[in-house]
Amino acid sequence: MAEAFSFAGSRLRSPTTRPHGGPISTELRINDRIRVPEVRLVGPNGETVGIVPTDQALKLAQEADLDLVEVAPTARPPVCKLMDYGKFKYENAQKAREARRNQTNVIIKEMKLRPKIDAHDYETKKGHVVRFLKAGDKVKITIMFRGREQHRPELGFRLLQRLAEDVTELGFVESAPKQDGRNMIMVLGPHKKKSEAKIEVRAAKAERAAERQAEREAEHAERTATAPTAPEDRKPRRRSENLDPDM
Repeated sequence: MAEAFSFAGSRLRSPTTRPHGGPISTELRINDRIRVPEVRLVGPNGETVGIVPTDQALKLAQEADLDLVEVAPTARPPVCKLMDYGKFKYENAQKAREARRNQTNVIIKEMKLRPKIDAHDYETKKGHVVRFLKAGDKVKITIMFRGREQHRPELGFRLLQRLAEDVTELGFVESAPKQDGRNMIMVLGPHKKKSEAKIEVRAAKAERAAERQAEREAEHAERTATAPTAPEDRKPRRRSENLDPDM
């Protein structure tokens, strides 16, 4: 028989004792795995039955062709419910899969500009910011200062304000401009959620595809209408009556 022996300042565990930090099962206990003498029973429709002996609860589960599932093991006594455990696990797995499908990952794009950026480069950079915001992504705008530009932070501030005003229909200033060493940073957030943006992008793609298909059909119909018709059957040539038939 395994026993625990103690020495000065130490203790040996029994081999049958589970050490601290071991794996803890998250699986619900059902049917015969419920070893407590009594449980607080809940019916299959959520109705409260009351505190009953575990044997009686198991018998009720068998009669109803259901499982006895321990849903609140830390309660005193534990709360158990009559249910179809297989169906319960399947529905929970479906809910978890749907939650993962609907989960949106927040992506932060980054765009870097110089304080004295020229007009063409600014329009190009702004176009990228517009595309990111339409896709439902946040955009981190970084103004990079070099040399003497570091003593003119107002140039970067005005540039960030200008960009925020240009894209105000698509996004808002989530983090106001602030100095970070040699850089000045501002974060723009989209007005639309990522999921909504994806739906709009799919709808726009479908609309463009439909327009291209309509254009191809119109071109085909136009080519068919303007194609030259087959030449009319010509009257067969007859041999001249003046010619000698033996020729």
